[in-house]
Amino acid sequence: MEEQENHSTTEELSELEKLQQELQEFKNKYLLVLAESENLRKRMQKEKIDATRFAIENAISEILHPLDNLENALKFTDQMSDDTRNWAQGFQMILSQFKDMLNNNGVIAFHSEGNFFDPHLHEAVEVMETEEHPDGTIVKEFLKGYKCGDRTLRAARVKVAKAPQSEEVQPSEEELKQ
Repeated sequence: MEEQENHSTTEELSELEKLQQELQEFKNKYLLVLAESENLRKRMQKEKIDATRFAIENAISEILHPLDNLENALKFTDQMSDDTRNWAQGFQMILSQFKDMLNNNGVIAFHSEGNFFDPHLHEAVEVMETEEHPDGTIVKEFLKGYKCGDRTLRAARVKVAKAPQSEEVQPSEEELKQ
């Protein structure tokens, strides 16, 4: 009988150990699901913020071209009549409000002329062979570039200096005969 009780106790202990192992496995699975759920929540929140930011940046980038046109038109106010200059002054104030709005949203125009060409910031629309400027220097900026944080909203369109190609020395007729 004692042997039967020992066997029964041993079975109960092994059953208890088995249940404790299952409990530990379920705890581990629960913690894993909880961690995955938290990671999913954080990822969804980040994706939502990114989607909103990209939507705002895309909308702002659509505004940049008309703003450039307005800014270019207002450069010629000194050649206008007094009445037209008064109108232009009002448009200049509107342009300033747009620039403030861009600035408040972290959008800044960057200056390119005199800097070295960076394909992440610039689009070369013209290349000029010259010895006056170092190779890769931006000689002229045709269209301003804009950045928002570290992201380029619109690359600046620029003219880039290029070192003239040295003329290859042509072998003379005597060298060709040898």
